[in-house]
Amino acid sequence: MTVKIKVYSDYVCPFCLLAEKPLLDAIQGKDVEVEWMPFELRPYPNETLKPEGHYLQNTWKQGVYPMAERLGVHIVLPKVSPQPYTHLAFEGYQYAKEKGKGIEYNDRMLRAFFQEEQDIGKIDVLTRLAGELGLDEKEYREALETRKYKEVHQEALRHAYEEVNITSVPTFVIGNTKFAGIHSKETLEQIIDQEIRKQTPDFPEGMACGIDGC
Repeated sequence: MTVKIKVYSDYVCPFCLLAEKPLLDAIQGKDVEVEWMPFELRPYPNETLKPEGHYLQNTWKQGVYPMAERLGVHIVLPKVSPQPYTHLAFEGYQYAKEKGKGIEYNDRMLRAFFQEEQDIGKIDVLTRLAGELGLDEKEYREALETRKYKEVHQEALRHAYEEVNITSVPTFVIGNTKFAGIHSKETLEQIIDQEIRKQTPDFPEGMACGIDGC
């Protein structure tokens, strides 16, 4: 039975990019279904962070860069200031998911921001990135300009905030197990294996074949 894995993330959270590698390593050869779920750390009109500020400078120096080095993941603190709002990128995610490219889109947004320092709050940038994935640029742009997926995205946020009670990202929900933060490949494998065992039905006790057949 397939184990469902939901990963709640925001495109301006560096730990969400760093969480990808251990997860991809852990699911190799396993019957799992991964879905990335939207979460906005600072939704509009809340003020977003500035990379030149002490908070981000200290967080990256003390936490992000050391962890990225251990994981072997290239990442930089983007100079985009202030950090972009991510609602349009997430509305684009809903479009990409409909087209069967949700996972690729999610990865592209994270890498565009944290490896290429692109401003993923701008429609022109988002449209070009969508085109790189083979998505129809005209259709994608129109979806963002008309806010076609606004309600779908807002419902996804409501689900994250109210139903799952997400308070930080990345947060994983593997089967019925929920936990936040980056975890090692081994820890993720252990949780996935536990969920697989939970979902495997036990054989009824006392059942056996006899000499007269089954």
